[in-house]
Amino acid sequence: MSALVFAVSNQKGGTGKTTLSMNLAAGLAKRGRTLVIDADPQGSAGQWAGLAPDERPFPLSVISVAGNLAREVNHFRQNYQYIVIDCPPTLETDTTRQAMLASDIVLIPVQPSPIDLWASVSLSNTIEKIRQDKPEIQAFIVVNQAEPRNALSRAMHQALLEFSIPALSNVLRRRAIYRNSAIQGASVFCIGKRGEPAAAEVNSIIEELLQ
Repeated sequence: MSALVFAVSNQKGGTGKTTLSMNLAAGLAKRGRTLVIDADPQGSAGQWAGLAPDERPFPLSVISVAGNLAREVNHFRQNYQYIVIDCPPTLETDTTRQAMLASDIVLIPVQPSPIDLWASVSLSNTIEKIRQDKPEIQAFIVVNQAEPRNALSRAMHQALLEFSIPALSNVLRRRAIYRNSAIQGASVFCIGKRGEPAAAEVNSIIEELLQ
């Protein structure tokens, strides 16, 4: 069985790209063998996993790839059920393009702000170019740090309807537990009852993607 590959990408930093990558992977790991490929030169995913104490390591493999990303993904496809690629925060390198071409689904985390929305316009154009070589690729926007009672968040959902890339109906809310779990080298699935609401959000996103 060949792995289902997700690329998590946004050209703008600070959108929660690694937060989505690591927690998505942790949720997927409960469903099947999962690998995180840290393709970000900043190495955020690897640093996150490295913060985990020896007695409670991060519950899945996280590796860095310096060479041909597409080749590495194909190498691991047969050994895992799911692969999550944490992409660089830029569209200016070939790494992001390789990650998308090697993926089945591209996820674009976007915070509910006009700046993030404008940044996603360029990424939407990039996806359209990728589809010229890989027409079957799927892409979805994931609203991150949403505040349901916040008017800007509601306006963001309305604005996203104008984009060619659909937004998932499930979102990640603004929760301190996402930051706290990262500091502990853990996912929200490993924090006990404090992490349950966030884990439920991640599971809802996974179920929407796998349906």
